[in-house]
Amino acid sequence: MADQEKKVAEVESKSLKPKKEKKKGRIKEAWRGFKSEVKKIVWPSRKQVVKNTLVVIGVVVICAIIIAALDYAFSQGIIALTDLFT
Repeated sequence: MADQEKKVAEVESKSLKPKKEKKKGRIKEAWRGFKSEVKKIVWPSRKQVVKNTLVVIGVVVICAIIIAALDYAFSQGIIALTDLFT
């Protein structure tokens, strides 16, 4: 019985140690992968950022104008319908 307990204890201790080492190895490997991917990032130039920002602002303004026009048209339509039936 004592022999079995020793064997179980040995197996458990052996199985625990590699898991910790594997975790550390995975973290190191992930960190290395992260560092290598960060080195591959190509940041846009200031000119390109300004150009893209202006395009986004322009599209947002155009969409806002379209939504405002539709809102005004629908509200006028509802007002006309309520006046028609009252």
